Amino acid sequence: MTGGRRHVFLFLLPLLGLSVLVAGFALALRPGRDPHILPSALIDQPAPAFTLPSVYADRPGLSTSDLKGGVSVVNVFASWCLPCRSEHAQLKRLAAETGVALYGINWKDQADNARTWLAELGDPYRRVGFDPSGRAGIDWGVYGVPETYVVDRDGRIRYKHVGPLTAEDIDTAILPVVHRLAR
Repeated sequence: MTGGRRHVFLFLLPLLGLSVLVAGFALALRPGRDPHILPSALIDQPAPAFTLPSVYADRPGLSTSDLKGGVSVVNVFASWCLPCRSEHAQLKRLAAETGVALYGINWKDQADNARTWLAELGDPYRRVGFDPSGRAGIDWGVYGVPETYVVDRDGRIRYKHVGPLTAEDIDTAILPVVHRLAR
C-alpha cells in the first residue's frame, strides 16, 4: 500500500467503525421494539439442572425435578431488590387467583433477610430455593432481579420476563403463555 492509500485507509477505518455502531443503535432503537424484552438463548430449552437448598430450615429446597409435570412460573428475587418488592403483590395475586405453581429463587441474598422479607410481605411460593452465590441464576441467564420464567410440563423454559411484573404483564403475557401450555 502506498503512503497516500494508507492515509485514506487509516482515515476510513474509524469512519467504518462508527457506521457499524450507528447501524447497531438504529436497529436496537427501531419503532415497535420493546426495550424490556431481552432475548434469551434458553427459550424452548430445558431449564438448567440445579438443586438449591431452601431459605427455610424446615422446608424442602427447589430443584429441576420440581419444574416437571405441570406448568410452572419461576421468579428470581432478592430481599435487597426494590423492584422485587414492587412486584410482590402481583405474584401473590398470581398464586392465589390462578393456582399456578409459583416457585422462587432467592438470588445473591442472605437466607435470614429472605425469610424476614417473605414473612413481612407474604410467601406466595410453593418452594423457595436459596442461591447465595448466584450460580444457579447464571445458569438461568439472569441479568438481574427480578426475572420471571414460565416453564412447561416437560421442564422447558417457554417465556422470560425481565423486570418487575405488573398486573398488565401477568394478564397479557404470563397467563396467556401459562394457559396455552396447560392445554
